[in-house]
Amino acid sequence: MALSLKSVLRSGRNAVSVLQRQSFHRSAPAAVQVTVRDALNQAMDEELERDDRVFLLGEEVAQYDGAYKVSRGLWKKYGDKRIIDTPISEMGFTGIAVGAAMAGLRPICEFMTFNFSMQAIDQVINSAAKTYYMSAGLQAVPIVFRGPNGASAGVAAQHSQCFAAWYAHCPGLKVVSPWSSEDAKGLLKAAIRDDNPVVFLENELLYGVPFEMSDESQSKDFVIPIGKAKIERQGTHVTLVSHSRFVGHCLDAAAVLAKEGIECEVINLRTIRPMDVESIEASVMKTNHLVTVEGGWPQFGVGAEICARIMEGPAFNYLDAPATRVTGVDIPMPYAKILEDNSLPQIKDIIFSVKKTLNIA
Repeated sequence: MALSLKSVLRSGRNAVSVLQRQSFHRSAPAAVQVTVRDALNQAMDEELERDDRVFLLGEEVAQYDGAYKVSRGLWKKYGDKRIIDTPISEMGFTGIAVGAAMAGLRPICEFMTFNFSMQAIDQVINSAAKTYYMSAGLQAVPIVFRGPNGASAGVAAQHSQCFAAWYAHCPGLKVVSPWSSEDAKGLLKAAIRDDNPVVFLENELLYGVPFEMSDESQSKDFVIPIGKAKIERQGTHVTLVSHSRFVGHCLDAAAVLAKEGIECEVINLRTIRPMDVESIEASVMKTNHLVTVEGGWPQFGVGAEICARIMEGPAFNYLDAPATRVTGVDIPMPYAKILEDNSLPQIKDIIFSVKKTLNIA
């Protein structure tokens, strides 16, 4: 039977309408994947552009684009006055940076690794951290000390230390330890804008790792407040608290344990000092169990501080078992790979500790 032109057009419009309602042909926009290295680079670039007082100095940060390429392209864009290569003298260039902060600038002082910051620890602790207090609040020291922290791979005892507990021990400093790209960007921008000295502990093994970043985090106004932890995974049976690279280990362990019916709540500390104890307490009150995970040594470590704060606070009465720590082994880091692997927390160690805490064989 012949169809009129009007009927054909009406049928076509109806078909298009049905397709639009179904929307099955539409694909969701791809999430933006950004490496930690590029997120840090974005943060510095945006803050250098936003505030003329911000500058970066350190070994090989300018013409070489940084030892780990975190400052790639910044020297070409901002020039010698704002991206400054220094001699190999941590005490010297850290002192210059602290003095510049006291004079009203906002330096970013890069250590090629935080192991080298021990050469400048007098400047970090005695000059930067204590001046605001000793001047009765008259002299701020807005400076960021940043660089890779903790164990890398195959660099042995003198280049594998985690300084989170070292610097978090000192009043006057803020200590930040990001995990994801969003952490890195938002927290570095907040650190640069902060009027206090901030120790910003990155991880060399995370630099090349891509993470999804939200649309919000692509904004130049995006900052993450210092002192607030993030719950990376909701759970009901046990709380896992970690920072930096070992947040990823906790999430991997949680995925394995979920297959056995154990739901772990994973907290990414983000900031070591000031520590978001309230978020940890709220989680422990829900799960009744606590396991802390870190790459540093056990004695007087970040996990030890968390356990002490929980014991001293209201969450202690909610614990159904003693809190457990998973840490690096209490030895200088060996060079041999198999010994190095056994000196740092592995996913299996976290799983073992969770089951031990839950009294599961």
